[in-house]
Amino acid sequence: MLNRNMTGPMVYEPDHLSIAPGDTVKFLATDKGHNAAVIEGMLLDGAAVFKGNINEEVAVTLTAEGLYGVKCSPHFAMGMAMPIEVGAARAKATDRPEGLPSRAKTRFEEILLRAGRH
Repeated sequence: MLNRNMTGPMVYEPDHLSIAPGDTVKFLATDKGHNAAVIEGMLLDGAAVFKGNINEEVAVTLTAEGLYGVKCSPHFAMGMAMPIEVGAARAKATDRPEGLPSRAKTRFEEILLRAGRH
């Protein structure tokens, strides 16, 4: 969780993950003021809701296959969000729930296009 990197402000690094079911992802509180939480509408059936505290590391094990969305609660409107693909499912740049903040929507599209998801 970073304030800035070469892709812009308020980012996760890496900004996209493709993992196997049962893998654990650990979000590191590198810069102050951030957290990692699931985006409403991007949590698969049967998956556990997670929301880390500000300035604290959080680890989450994702078991259900599909696309998860992660956000930084205080910086979501600024576009601080990332997709995580679990299992064989591959997201398209348009795979996201309605109602995302404009910058988060744009960030998802950019990330997935860079990852070759058209």
